[in-house]
Amino acid sequence: MEINFYNSIDQFAASEWNSLLGCEYPFLQYDFLQALEHSGSVCRDTGWQPRHMGLTENGQIIAALPLYEKYHSWGEYVFDWSWADAYQRLDLPYYPKLLSAVPFTPATGPRILLAPGGDAAVRITAIADALRQYASAHSCSGVHLLFPDSGQDELLGDIDFLQRRSGTQFHWFNRGYNHFDDFLAVFNARKRKTLRSERRKVAQLGLTIERVEGPQISGELWDQFYPLYHRTYLKRSGGTGYLNRDFFQRIGRVMAEQIMLVTARGENGDLVAAGLFFRDSDTLYGRYWGTAQELDGLHFELCYYQGIEYAIEQGLQRFDAGAQGEHKIRRGFEPVETCSYHWLADGRFNDAIREFLAQEKVMNKRYMEDAGHYLPYK
Repeated sequence: MEINFYNSIDQFAASEWNSLLGCEYPFLQYDFLQALEHSGSVCRDTGWQPRHMGLTENGQIIAALPLYEKYHSWGEYVFDWSWADAYQRLDLPYYPKLLSAVPFTPATGPRILLAPGGDAAVRITAIADALRQYASAHSCSGVHLLFPDSGQDELLGDIDFLQRRSGTQFHWFNRGYNHFDDFLAVFNARKRKTLRSERRKVAQLGLTIERVEGPQISGELWDQFYPLYHRTYLKRSGGTGYLNRDFFQRIGRVMAEQIMLVTARGENGDLVAAGLFFRDSDTLYGRYWGTAQELDGLHFELCYYQGIEYAIEQGLQRFDAGAQGEHKIRRGFEPVETCSYHWLADGRFNDAIREFLAQEKVMNKRYMEDAGHYLPYK
């Protein structure tokens, strides 16, 4: 076996990469990663230098890993700022670090891409060893793998990385509903009434709400959505979004079949708000939202209720509406634990963080149990 590191997704063949992925998970599709790089949203200047890994055997690629040298911790959603601060207090560099993740996308999914056949444990061990060697040789403080799906947990647990089970998201699950009212029927009466009242308020705003499938999203509509997307970040943090206009135009062309945009227009036809979703054969992913006006309940309608209706209509089994958001609980989104894996080159930090993660895991378990008590179901 031979392992190589690459400065661009372009150095892989699209057919080889997607064959290793072996599913419709949108955020590791070759076209998605290429759009990030070709648009300039992901590059050294933005703190995300691609270092994708490829594992070959007898000239054939048998495994791959999305990988980046990171020069900050923004856009990851697994927070290690306290670790970076500890390094800084000791006058040690925490950046660059080596990161396997989807940029700006806290969605659980495949991370180590493996061809069928062969010994998966042997391949993952070889990859882990190569990651540690690369980090040491290139003065990276450590290696981090974020949001792997549960199918790889057992294999990843055998490579001497620290497992971090400290994140909670809130996902909606389809329990065989045929209509949105079927979903509401499992609510207790008071919370069902509250949700219906919330939707009625939005209906009375006089907006035209529409779900636009990817092939029908024009370049003009992407241009209208783009400033709304940035406005969300401006309001939340005073900054701008991570993604540029070119990125949205690119995915609109190459990933149209996996995209859906929910729009709300005023009486004059102007775009008031919009929410962007991705999908695969099983799951709907809510990603970005923006609005030109702060209207009561509009965010919940476009980003949650329209998504649930769409998932039911399409027979999708899960709706991942994004990171954080306890307000999702009373709207029927259930707490779900997220996971990541970490290795620090400095053994002193590795030992200290191991103890920290054990305490953090207990606290997160208690938080999830408590969150479950606030679900609206009978």
